[in-house]
Amino acid sequence: MAVQNAPDQLVGIFRDTVVALVRRDGHDLSARQLGVFLTVYLGEGPHTVRGLAATLNVSKPAITRALDRLGELDLAKRKTDPQDRRSVLVQRTPKGSAFLRDIRSVMTEAETASRTVAPAAPANTESATRRAV
Repeated sequence: MAVQNAPDQLVGIFRDTVVALVRRDGHDLSARQLGVFLTVYLGEGPHTVRGLAATLNVSKPAITRALDRLGELDLAKRKTDPQDRRSVLVQRTPKGSAFLRDIRSVMTEAETASRTVAPAAPANTESATRRAV
């Protein structure tokens, strides 16, 4: 049995998670949208467009486009900061919280599956098939 090293196992879990999210019914998120989403839901708030742009090292328009999409999907919403009308706060939504729970569940399943390592396949399956015939 082949045993994956830790970095490969983590990348495999990430791949399995992304594939499961893409296969789900409905819309999937781009890497940037997912990065903004996870930063909002896993980081301490309050979150602002300006702060997210600085944290992720991308432009404010890129954050705005990602938030437009997250807003369309009801995964996050924007609200003008009542204390500073120039600032826009990013808020979590119930649907976004449910989506985060789904992501955690998918990742847990992928992590569990990664512990079950299948026997290594022959390097050249075509020649292995010829030998068997």
